Amino acid sequence: MNIRNIAIIAHVDHGKTTLVDALLRQSKTHLNKENIGQEFIMDSNELERERGITIFSKNASVQYSDPSNPLGQVIKINIIDTPGHADFGGEVERVLNMADGCLLLIDAKEGPMPQTRFVLKKALQMGHKIIVVINKIDKPGSRPQFALEATLELFLELGAGDHSLDFPVIYASGRDGKAGKEPDLAKMENINPIFEAIVDHIPSPIADTNKPLQMLVTSIAADNFKGRLAIGRIYNGSIKAGQEIMQINRQGQQKKYKLTSLMAFSGLNKIETDFAQAGDIVAIAGVLDATIGETIGDPENPEALPVINIEEPTVKVIFMVNDSPFAGKEGEFCTSRQIRERLFKELETDVALRVEENSNGTWTVSGRGELHLSILIERLRREGFEFSVSRPQVIMRQIDGKNMAPYEKLFIEVPEQYQGAVMQKLGNRKGELKDLRTHNGVVFLEFAIPTKGLFGYRSEFLTDTKGLGIINTSFYQYMSDPGNWKERNNGSLVASESGVTNFYGLINVQDRGVLFLENAVPIYEGQVVGQNSRSEDIRVNVCKAKQLSNMRSKGEGSDEHFNTPKTMGLEDALEYIGDDELVEVTPKTVRIRKMYLTEADAKKAKRTS
Repeated sequence: MNIRNIAIIAHVDHGKTTLVDALLRQSKTHLNKENIGQEFIMDSNELERERGITIFSKNASVQYSDPSNPLGQVIKINIIDTPGHADFGGEVERVLNMADGCLLLIDAKEGPMPQTRFVLKKALQMGHKIIVVINKIDKPGSRPQFALEATLELFLELGAGDHSLDFPVIYASGRDGKAGKEPDLAKMENINPIFEAIVDHIPSPIADTNKPLQMLVTSIAADNFKGRLAIGRIYNGSIKAGQEIMQINRQGQQKKYKLTSLMAFSGLNKIETDFAQAGDIVAIAGVLDATIGETIGDPENPEALPVINIEEPTVKVIFMVNDSPFAGKEGEFCTSRQIRERLFKELETDVALRVEENSNGTWTVSGRGELHLSILIERLRREGFEFSVSRPQVIMRQIDGKNMAPYEKLFIEVPEQYQGAVMQKLGNRKGELKDLRTHNGVVFLEFAIPTKGLFGYRSEFLTDTKGLGIINTSFYQYMSDPGNWKERNNGSLVASESGVTNFYGLINVQDRGVLFLENAVPIYEGQVVGQNSRSEDIRVNVCKAKQLSNMRSKGEGSDEHFNTPKTMGLEDALEYIGDDELVEVTPKTVRIRKMYLTEADAKKAKRTS
């Protein structure tokens, strides 16, 4: 069969998207006008470009003509770009079901990194053939031999069998669009060695075109003209445009539909086709309520494929309608009906997300980590939604009658002089050191730490390491909760009245802690305007204006200095808030506020709780 289905695995920022772009361009793939001259073709989402990470898996297809084949046989290579972050493991698990092999991309300087471990483990469990690509050999300080040895160690650590350990190795510079079997950039001409390795080592799909139709839905997309699209791989049989099919949902219930469109992938585009057979990846329209994990089968002989199992979420937040004094001023979608519809719509495409309705009109949203949830919140606010969210909480489990908490594997890379500060902070947060290595003045630390212990640590880590540290996490396992958690050391500076911030009021308050707001910002009573240097909350008046008189003393005002406020982004705000605080999210602003805005309401709630 002239098809190869391949997923690309890589740690964040190891050049995965750049390499895919080189494969697309050098295979003379037809690109849309908006893609030509664009730096990263595959990272099409605005958030992905800003953060430089892949969040949503995407499909592309290239036609490769094998020069060694005298018949000039053209092989279709379906490329699946997978997220590199463990928080998007829901995406990873389902897209690996579409692939028969993987390209494992390793940075020639850094070697394999934590997120590589997470996705590689999943691929090895599925028995996929792995091609190792040592990328960025053009990087100053690259050490391809070290990267290769570290990769072999990782395979052994993950329990890879002989079949997996015998992996082919290709050296590449994705940025230059070159690859070769030796780590010598001067001998490389183009990216073809990667294509050759895919054709030689990745097996054709194991499928039977004579069996009844079986297609597993692994992704959902929307089309302005065709409606809901179900994307997936055909495991058996064949499919024709306009034919009748049977949809088998996750519960085993069956429904008949007639296809309105059948599309195959060509480059980054979906093109109409009349026929597709087992082994290929296609998109179909006409199944109105298709969701991920379902089987599209033959109407005469429907047979379900195994359902995709997704790891359970570990962190939850509560979403609620915004009820602050500024509610409805900045957002387009503010009502409970609109927020509810949007959250449940997200469940159709994000299989790792959970949404539960609460009796008080709020929603508990659970995800794979802080990043998973903060990306969802950021996407909603950019779409025009306005709402409030609570402090993130870990999801506890009862296992053998014991209260068990989720733990993370924490991987840290930090210059030696900051090692002490990092180890002290993580010790206070119940972290247990598992491994310590030093190389060229850089310390590599590995911890097992409760997920709860990591809340709010990333910003502290960047401060402690002067921005030179690298921190990565992946889910480890459920273990007994250590308990005795210390709450936040600092209280909040809370606005005592509504108005507009004033320099005079801000300067009077700034000695009490760290301010979050500048001059001339509208605020309301109960909004958090800064962090107190002491442990308790205090109410402050940052709207206070100076009483003017016609008398002035010598030198008055000349020694006043206003410190630059700390800018609180969405993730900073989620990390900062306490149990009695909320983050108010609007398309224009992220505010921190008290759950009960007035002091009287807060005292009343404390008495009744």
